[in-house]
Amino acid sequence: MDDQNKNLLLATGLSFAVILVWFLMFPPPEQTATDPNATEVTAEVTAPVADPAVADTGTVANAAVTEDAARLMIDTPRVSGSISLMGGRVDELSLKDYRETQDEDSDIVTMLSPLNSANPYYTLFGWAPGQGLSIDQVPGANTIWSVTGNQTLTPDAPITLTWDNGSGLTFRREMSIDENYMFSISQSVENTGGATVSLAPYGVIARHGEPADLKNFFILHEGLIAMTDGELSEVDYDDVADLGYDASQGARAEVTQVSETGWTGFTDHYWMSTLIPEGPFKSVRKYVDQLDVYQTEAVQPTQTLAPGETITADTRLFAGAKEWEAIRTYENDENVPGFLDSIDWGWFFFFTKPIFWLLHTLNAMIGNMGWAIIGLTVVIKILVFPLAYKSYASMAKMKELQPQMEELKKAAGDDRQKMQQGMMELYKKEKVNPAAGCLPILIQIPIFFSLYKVIFVTLELRHAPWAGWITDLSAPDPSSILNLFGLLAFTPPEPGSLLAIISLGVLPILLGVSMWLQQKLNPAPTDPTQQMIFAWMPWVFMFMLGGFASGLVLYWITNNMITFTQQYLIMRSHGYKPDVFGNIKSSFKRKEKAKE
Repeated sequence: MDDQNKNLLLATGLSFAVILVWFLMFPPPEQTATDPNATEVTAEVTAPVADPAVADTGTVANAAVTEDAARLMIDTPRVSGSISLMGGRVDELSLKDYRETQDEDSDIVTMLSPLNSANPYYTLFGWAPGQGLSIDQVPGANTIWSVTGNQTLTPDAPITLTWDNGSGLTFRREMSIDENYMFSISQSVENTGGATVSLAPYGVIARHGEPADLKNFFILHEGLIAMTDGELSEVDYDDVADLGYDASQGARAEVTQVSETGWTGFTDHYWMSTLIPEGPFKSVRKYVDQLDVYQTEAVQPTQTLAPGETITADTRLFAGAKEWEAIRTYENDENVPGFLDSIDWGWFFFFTKPIFWLLHTLNAMIGNMGWAIIGLTVVIKILVFPLAYKSYASMAKMKELQPQMEELKKAAGDDRQKMQQGMMELYKKEKVNPAAGCLPILIQIPIFFSLYKVIFVTLELRHAPWAGWITDLSAPDPSSILNLFGLLAFTPPEPGSLLAIISLGVLPILLGVSMWLQQKLNPAPTDPTQQMIFAWMPWVFMFMLGGFASGLVLYWITNNMITFTQQYLIMRSHGYKPDVFGNIKSSFKRKEKAKE
């Protein structure tokens, strides 16, 4: 076997070995359903302390809280929910456009949940007391607000909450929401008393325990996320729990000063809640061990309020789906710098971002994500065609030089140094690069990883159908050879089980066949060991990739078939005519001979 084919085999084997190890070591666990009978959490998280000028309010109120306050409804084309007048908390929010499963009767996705639910996840806003004020003179988590005007929050109708502390301060909170997932919260306080006071506005997102559907998968970040003056920071739940104790916060905490712009919050696989304050603020990440509460906070600078004055602080809250189009609009048109980085693009972001942009554009044109993946494959193959052309032309030239190389081997005998020297001179004379054949497969490695990342993390692939039985391109092929692809009344094993490895669908089988056909463009190597490796490689990859997302397998099948066509035509144009059918026949003849 010549050096060029050895290099190609080595590059292919290494790249897929990495993928195999990655998939086996970090498989996505099965999602566990939320237990509706789980013990109710009754402790409440209150205002943070992140400014030295603000008096210590404490992080956790140990008193139990009973959720019996009135509620204001939230109703937009895309979300529904309610706001509790206790604390003015946004703590019930569901996404109308998304369901938990593809079943039409499935529940819509729950984004935020109140304190008395199985998995509390909510937002709080308020003021931390400074000079001249005590904790009971500012609104906090347990304050009962009054509403004036509208009783339902819609894109066309904001709501206004008020609270009088009885000591000369009147607090107001105006809340509005756009057509997507962005709330605007304007907090103001008017001083009608006779003393100057100071206080600091804050926003809090609190989450009791880890999410019930936590994937905990290597390729995906789930946990706390923040943008600090252009620098993205991601902290997993486990890492938050490992933070050192901060006495000023009364919990394990990390405080970062944002001098210009930024945002902070929680990110899930497809959903996100984020605080976006106006101007500088202190970003606090916090974990309260006693209550298993994760918390992210945005504390704006302390303000001094003289008698007769009114001060205002503005914060936005994003709570919804990580839709690329919506998030890009917020970043570009509504001054949320770096917001697109809330989508986990990974280490190969320089590949994943343009790949997703192209996939999104093609999907908008075609109207089907499966065909968009095929179109993306065609575009990528066009872009790397110059490399492919050089590679396949070099392979054809190497075939032409095969007789001369055999003569060099005979002349050199056992002198490997002489043989290598003679081959290098031959390559130089004929202007052949033996490593050129590795270039297409090497460039495919980051593209493959990037596309896997895009398909796994982006919301637009979730529940996206292609054709026929492929109704979710982010999930493995649901068909199975074990029940003859639906002809038998037998339910295939669930992903993750041992039998699932051999429960191959149509797409993985087509993948194996396409790799096998690609091999047949060249005669099998004469070395028995290399013959065995080549013979098994397509079928090993078929089983290995069988549990991958259908969209990724579709890409790889399309890529293989285009590669087959390119290689066949280019090699023919350079004088070498691949005998595909002859190579297939010879492979079966070798098997029959081996049996004898």
